[in-house]
Amino acid sequence: MTAGLFLGRFQPFHEGHLEVVREIATQVDKLVIAIGSAQESHTLEDPFTAGERHLMISETLDAEGIDNYYLIPIVDINRYSIWVAHVRSLVPPFEMIFTNNELTARLFSEAGTEVRRTKLYDRDRYSGKKVRELLISCGDWRILVPDGTEHVIDLIGGEKRLRDLAGGIG
Repeated sequence: MTAGLFLGRFQPFHEGHLEVVREIATQVDKLVIAIGSAQESHTLEDPFTAGERHLMISETLDAEGIDNYYLIPIVDINRYSIWVAHVRSLVPPFEMIFTNNELTARLFSEAGTEVRRTKLYDRDRYSGKKVRELLISCGDWRILVPDGTEHVIDLIGGEKRLRDLAGGIG
């Protein structure tokens, strides 16, 4: 059985993330999705809690019929020399990591983990930063996220949260 790790902040989980998950899910028997910076929330860069992000992802993947995954929150430790061991201590075993982040790739490669790159799906359009900016400006963010993410953002009052965090802009 092969298992792969996909690590991200998912602030929020958007269509680009979903495309990557679809791609990875065809390459592994089990997909370990690590929700990074799990301790962060209620800031402009990290507005959603780990639990809210967990719900966004699980609702989306369940609706997609993707069921070969684990969702694990990962709290930052801010020590790169032991970060890979920290991640490995919190998640089920995996053989490979899927990432386009250069630092993440280097750290896992140096620790002997196979690194696989993923496609970037319309990166100018699908980015967490872009979605957050549209939430603040009352733009059309809904077309950039799957239904599960949209549902959670509506459920928690995410638009208002982002606008409040931005000082009422929009």
